[in-house]
Amino acid sequence: MRKLVMCLVLLCCVVIGAGCSVGKKESRKVTVLLDWTPNTNHTGVYVAKKLGLDKQRGLDFDIISGSEGGVAQLVASNKAEVGFSYQEEVTYAMTKNLPIKAVATIFQHNTSGFASLASSSISTPKDFKGKRYGGFGTVIEEEILRVLMEKYQVDFSSLKIINIGAADFLTSLERDIDFSWIFYGWDGIRAQRENKQLNFMLLQDFDERIDFYTPVLIMNTTFLEEQKDLAKRILEAVTEGYEYAIQHPKEAAEMLHEYAPETDLEFLIASQEYVSARYSEDQEKWGVMKPEIWHNFTAFLQENNIVPLDLEIDKAYTNDYLP
Repeated sequence: MRKLVMCLVLLCCVVIGAGCSVGKKESRKVTVLLDWTPNTNHTGVYVAKKLGLDKQRGLDFDIISGSEGGVAQLVASNKAEVGFSYQEEVTYAMTKNLPIKAVATIFQHNTSGFASLASSSISTPKDFKGKRYGGFGTVIEEEILRVLMEKYQVDFSSLKIINIGAADFLTSLERDIDFSWIFYGWDGIRAQRENKQLNFMLLQDFDERIDFYTPVLIMNTTFLEEQKDLAKRILEAVTEGYEYAIQHPKEAAEMLHEYAPETDLEFLIASQEYVSARYSEDQEKWGVMKPEIWHNFTAFLQENNIVPLDLEIDKAYTNDYLP
């Protein structure tokens, strides 16, 4: 009888110990690379972290901002599981055989465009002649400028391109440049709040084919093939974060502010209200990408000899990992 009791006690200890061991199991660290400093394009991942949506799926989001090595290159090199990129960067990366793929879009329509002070009277690419453009040093960025200027019969070589990097847009605009390429939901809203009048030109106003996806989330193609379940769990958490931000912009902005306290909260709320209304727009589900958007933009690039005609753009994106 004594042996039976001892065996039962030991069995209970083993079961309890095993249960404790499972309970203490650490979440799988997931590195998320931002394309810039924390802003409302990124809110969904911060909401997911704040609400523990990652932890619910056995994940631990490690969000890293402003990667100097280039997000596409770092994701391609397996330095991160997921990163923020752009359709134009992913398309160009395909010409270099980088193993990355877009897995979700943040917005359904391009909210970026060219901005200048209203006093500059820059309203079309025709007005870019002889001006100073504040750029970020990407190939397709300059090619799009060239194409638009040539469309308006303006000599592209007359444009002075100044790499402003991470410099403040409004400060640069008042001192060093005449116009730049911005996300209206961030720099445009900030200009409004500071009572600085801008001329803002959406890219698709000049050619509907450049209504491309920006930003997008990217993952390594090998990672997607070998760790499908993990990729899906990451996107489940991120999707829930963005869907929360769509329904609760003020609360989402407050969560973002906890991770970016250096940014004014009232500005974050105003920016979040603008972008939350555009996250899913004409789609029922956040993140879903339409084939025609990828094909139309690729056709624009091919027509202007920016990327090869044989580019297999269908391999650049997938909706298969979205919940």
